[in-house]
Amino acid sequence: MWRLQRSKKLCLFFTFLCFLVLIYCAISLIETSTRMLTLQTQGKVRKLREKSRVIVGHYIGPGNLGNISKSDLNTNNFSPIPGEGENGKPVAIPVKDMVKMQQVFQINRFNLLASDRISLNRTLPDVRRVKCIERKYSKNLPSTSVIVVFHNEAWSVLLRTVWSVITRSPKNFLKEIILVDDASERSFLTEPLENYVATLPVKTRIFRLQVREGLVAARLLGAQHAKGDVLIFLDAHCECSPGWLEPLLAEIQKDRRKVACPVIDIISDDNFSYVKSFELHWGAFNWQLHFRWFALESSELLKRRNDITTPFRTPVMAGGLFAIDREYFYEIGAYDRAMKIWGGENMELSFRVWQCGGEIEIVPCSHVGHLFRKSSPYTFPGGVNEILNKNLARVALVWMDEWSEFFFKFNSVASRIGKFENVTDRLALRSTLKCRDFEWYLTEVWPQHFFPTDDRFFGRILQIATGSKLYVAYKNFLRGSRVSGSGGYWMNLIRLINNNTDKLHNLLDGDYKNVLCLMRSASNGAFNQFGQATLELCETIPQNSLTQMFVVTKEGKIITDENLCIDASEKAAESTNNSTMVRLITCSDTVRQSWLYDPAKLKIIHKVSNFCLHAAQKNEPVIEKCSQQLDQSWIFIPHPWK
Repeated sequence: MWRLQRSKKLCLFFTFLCFLVLIYCAISLIETSTRMLTLQTQGKVRKLREKSRVIVGHYIGPGNLGNISKSDLNTNNFSPIPGEGENGKPVAIPVKDMVKMQQVFQINRFNLLASDRISLNRTLPDVRRVKCIERKYSKNLPSTSVIVVFHNEAWSVLLRTVWSVITRSPKNFLKEIILVDDASERSFLTEPLENYVATLPVKTRIFRLQVREGLVAARLLGAQHAKGDVLIFLDAHCECSPGWLEPLLAEIQKDRRKVACPVIDIISDDNFSYVKSFELHWGAFNWQLHFRWFALESSELLKRRNDITTPFRTPVMAGGLFAIDREYFYEIGAYDRAMKIWGGENMELSFRVWQCGGEIEIVPCSHVGHLFRKSSPYTFPGGVNEILNKNLARVALVWMDEWSEFFFKFNSVASRIGKFENVTDRLALRSTLKCRDFEWYLTEVWPQHFFPTDDRFFGRILQIATGSKLYVAYKNFLRGSRVSGSGGYWMNLIRLINNNTDKLHNLLDGDYKNVLCLMRSASNGAFNQFGQATLELCETIPQNSLTQMFVVTKEGKIITDENLCIDASEKAAESTNNSTMVRLITCSDTVRQSWLYDPAKLKIIHKVSNFCLHAAQKNEPVIEKCSQQLDQSWIFIPHPWK
């Protein structure tokens, strides 16, 4: 009986357990079905959203990080975190945000995520020298209007520029800030920006171009509405450091024809750190009219040994940041309105200021940080090549005289465009202002220049085999002309070569295919301080071969278009090695960069060591003891430049 009751209880228990399992399975089946239905619905919704999501940018880089939509571009994600970036320190992005950081980097070509974590009025280090900090300025300096042009700029970067002006400018000198919108497309740069600037403690006005016209038109619009005595133009991605304003205004107060430029420090595009740059750089340009920075030579530094903070002249300004008297700006013709978008306007204004009686200075006591990007996020309606070369063609046609022919000879795009450019009004302006010629500019403003002139050699330097037909022909040419081999012969040699350009070309019969040319490596950009000299087969078309062109001065310097000189150690003769490497180093007044030429043996001789230029096995020139070796013979073949 007891066993029967126990069996019934077990049966009831297992029946109940089976019932519970059935209920659980039923619930699980319902949940799974519901989840599948939800996922299908979400998938359909996602597809619909993707169809309606307009892709305006594609990520390029490692991994699959997704694309940028119009909605992404119009979203302002500024959300400062206390302490981030203070005192110009770098911002470190957490690992969890690295993918997002790379995604938004493509919008402005800088670390937007880092910028959005920094306050709009962050602190910066005072990078000035002690003498600058201690210097006192007049309380009656002229007032200024600061003009900032922007196009699709990030909210945090644009307003950090504005706040740096406000917080680091004495209010009695800062009359106003003018923002000029060059047809931006970001929604947060419309009404939200208008509402924000209305709350600023300094009068700030916004003017807008309805279509994209570029920097020149936008700056002219801002200048038209400016009320200050001095116009200061800043890019929209700058940060003014302590004490930046007074030194600029003081220089203009001394002479209203001066254009004053600050030292441009570096704001990192990777982490937004503020880095002080070398103060003693000045600006110029290469043969393609691309802006370059060069360091002051030792002779100039000696002149400034009593006060390193003294302003110094620069042949060309970078163009993004400078101060100019408002009335003088218009007296000398403002900007060339026909120049579009960006590029070349700094060259044009620099030539005009210098050639028409003004002066451009860099002021070491004024520091402004600038965000330098490795690539540009901006569009160039009409194409960057066409726009830039159109602007440069106008510069050359108006201001460069016979050197315009030199520029066009090596720039076929600018040459084509230049034939259709009407520069009548700018030539009339040059005549009205009684401006000096470009030769005066090269001689008086930029005497260290590396452009061809009548008293310089310009062309190729060829390494040829001793005893070859070309060797014998070149020696006979020089022998018949009675060129002296003494140290003072360079001028006679250059004049002889320049007067026989066609004859020397005929020696080659126009065939460069089997001849080695001395050449430089490609440019490293705006701060091109060194390079590698090599020997390569000569290019068939000289116009396409600026890297194989050199200038030789009457002082015996051999210079490239990047202001790099052939350089060798003066201690080569003391070396235990058989040869010493030849380098390309920024030109200076050092004796290491002086060379001689022996017209009897066709040898290029290092003046200090008395060693000869030699073609090494790897086609890398060196200097070695002079001998009768086959690879120590060199000839100069000129190229017509005007």
